[in-house]
Amino acid sequence: MSADADDVLRQTVASLVGDGAVWAGIFFVEDGRLALGPSTGEPDEARRQTVPVTWKGDRIAELAADGDVDTARLEQIAAEIADLCLVGWDTGGETWEP
Repeated sequence: MSADADDVLRQTVASLVGDGAVWAGIFFVEDGRLALGPSTGEPDEARRQTVPVTWKGDRIAELAADGDVDTARLEQIAAEIADLCLVGWDTGGETWEP
């Protein structure tokens, strides 16, 4: 994943923790399973909400937040970060070079 995409995704989860969540993270779909990527805060799985991050109809990641975060807001953020998540998902986590 490019450093720029990684930085933005880390900032995304940090902003969720600063805005009602006690923990936030992004799980990338790798070989049909979810692998935790950027995350921050203290997990409270009993209060976890997840929304899919999709690109052209394919689930490429999941955005998760523990705490008081509006689901509609998570869905909006998931749509905004889809291209950034695709960078890591599509290349197996390696930086893509043409």
